[in-house]
Amino acid sequence: MENSLPIPTESKELFVSVNDFVKDYMTHYDASHDYSHILRVTSNANRILSSELKANPGLKYDLTAIFLATLLHDVGDHKYVLPGQDIENQISNVLLERGASRELAEKVQTIAKYVSFTTEVKTPHLTKAALERHPELAIVQDSDRLDAIGAVGIGRCFTFCGAKQGGKPMQSAIDHYEDKLLKLEHMMKTNSGKKMAYERTERLKSLKTWWEEETALSF
Repeated sequence: MENSLPIPTESKELFVSVNDFVKDYMTHYDASHDYSHILRVTSNANRILSSELKANPGLKYDLTAIFLATLLHDVGDHKYVLPGQDIENQISNVLLERGASRELAEKVQTIAKYVSFTTEVKTPHLTKAALERHPELAIVQDSDRLDAIGAVGIGRCFTFCGAKQGGKPMQSAIDHYEDKLLKLEHMMKTNSGKKMAYERTERLKSLKTWWEEETALSF
């Protein structure tokens, strides 16, 4: 993968090491947040980056930070944290242990922190400040949110609800549409991300319509 992405030569060894770590780490999560999710987010980031640079060749991004953040953005995810587990600097520690500079480690830690939908909803001013400091966040954030919508997003939604909300009816997954998924289109930051989000959100809306038709009782 490192040879198919625009990663600087001097960063490839670090990328490979982090990728190996993430591939093992994600086996502890359910299938809605597995290594395949990481690959899709990384692929989304590559597409968005290419589109943004094509439209604005003068834009400057830290490519190493973008792709390390796509790999690591779910490490220490609050939805999977065990009691007593310290996740405050987990991502930066992973990078420092593998030879990354402190500046890079802290940048990736910040990007990963502010990818979160919940964090942006609760503290939008902090997310805005992070975006101003690190424009790479816009690409990583959009890439992760794209994987929450569309056909794959539908599958992930049902998978997550089944894994983490055992005993609740399937309708709880559809309810999640209103709580989060249908809001994501309007929270995208990049032009290419917005376009892709529109297309995928239309698929969500179609599924929601079909669901309502098929679950409507005749009595």
